[in-house]
Amino acid sequence: MMNQLYHGAHQDHRVATMDFQLNDPSLLKYQGFIDGRWLDAADTQTFAVSNPANGQHLGDVANMGAAQTGIAIEAAQAAQTAWQAESAQARSAILERWHQLVIDNQADLARIMTIEQGKPLCESMGEIAYGAAFIKWFSEEGKRVYGSTLPAAQSDRRAIAIKQPVGVVAAITPWNFPHAMITRKVAPALAVGCTVVLKPAAETPFSALALAELARRAGVPAGVFNVVPGIDAAAIGGELTRNPRVRKLTFTGSTPVGKLLMQQCAATVKRTSMELGGNAPLIIFDDADLNMAMAGVLLSKFRNSGQTCICSNRIIVQDGIYDEFVTRLAAAVAEFRFGDGLDAASTHGPLISAQAAAGIHAKVEDAVARGANVVSGGRISDLGSHFYEPTILTNVDHTMAVFREEIFGPVAPIFKFSTEEQAIAMANDTEFGLAAYFYSESIARSWRVAEALEYGMVGVNETAISSEVIPFGGIKESGQGREGSKFGLDDYLEIKYICMGGLNR
Repeated sequence: MMNQLYHGAHQDHRVATMDFQLNDPSLLKYQGFIDGRWLDAADTQTFAVSNPANGQHLGDVANMGAAQTGIAIEAAQAAQTAWQAESAQARSAILERWHQLVIDNQADLARIMTIEQGKPLCESMGEIAYGAAFIKWFSEEGKRVYGSTLPAAQSDRRAIAIKQPVGVVAAITPWNFPHAMITRKVAPALAVGCTVVLKPAAETPFSALALAELARRAGVPAGVFNVVPGIDAAAIGGELTRNPRVRKLTFTGSTPVGKLLMQQCAATVKRTSMELGGNAPLIIFDDADLNMAMAGVLLSKFRNSGQTCICSNRIIVQDGIYDEFVTRLAAAVAEFRFGDGLDAASTHGPLISAQAAAGIHAKVEDAVARGANVVSGGRISDLGSHFYEPTILTNVDHTMAVFREEIFGPVAPIFKFSTEEQAIAMANDTEFGLAAYFYSESIARSWRVAEALEYGMVGVNETAISSEVIPFGGIKESGQGREGSKFGLDDYLEIKYICMGGLNR
């Protein structure tokens, strides 16, 4: 069947409308990647990918579905035994080569990302480096999967615990960080001996396919890393969750979709790790260094035009400094320049879709209808349907959608509080628990508040909290499991207890 689907590397029927102007044009792929081969969809169907900054057609990508997802799973299962049997050092060497190839091609990968996702080129360059760091980190951590010798219950026995890979891993990744969300899932899985079937976001398939091409060049064996692009997420996801060969599913995306995937995985009792929605509070106490806090807010709230799962969703400011903070934030936001991410003058890019912009505007309109004041922005930009003006809202409260729901756009609602207890209560008043931030110069308050906030990650006088060495993840309805750090291997490993008996004979 695999040979029947293979159409080779010749892709003249799928030429991009836009010239990406890459140093290495062969990084631009339009087919899926299964069992080490570039394949068209079985029915030759494709889906269009567009530049969110200007709507320009970028190209048509193979629109794969459930059947080819099943073939990819079969390929991963077939490759699992040999990949697991490789020494940790051998797998590490391949990952090291993959990391170096990513770094060598950073400029091209960043350009691909900006064109299909929209973020400014400087942000894309940063994400490529960030994503590559996970490959480097786990290439080393994969060599440190330690077992344990356990105290023996009887004198004629010895007990040990070893760690082994879970097996075939299904990964579903989002469009907002189309490089890093892949590497921080795939790198640890490969490092410990798992094989992977990846379903990337339909909005940003080129980044995923370029990563697969570099993995192939690095020597990742056929079937070990497979990429199935497609727009029928329900069909592909259904196969990934239903197929018993898949032993674990890792997902980054919305909480409703995460809950659905968990329900579907229950039928075969798959391991799951979920990085889901956020509603991050950013608290600024009146003893904070306001210059430091302002820089943190601008980075956290408006990076990637607010399209990050850990961006500050609710800015909670103590009443004594509230007015000054709003004035300073409005002045800073007025300096932003939204536009095409390839334009060096652009500080911020578009939203991923017109639908996203419309959804954000609906939240702003809800707030205004309930009494909020618009300090700046508050409407879809004249630049086009994919752009939303950076917006500041005051006189906001807990009844509004901007308090309850993840905004995922450049809208900053500024809430007011009087006491530390009020700030903590406001911050924790959500079903989400991914990231939280606060600014204070008090050491005692820093400990009290950090421990009281019900979140998986807390930044104290800092909002740039993510790196490959930290455990990224949330609690409550923001998910389960951790990515990055030494803990990032745990979700891809099973613990096996071995009892050695009859030792007194």
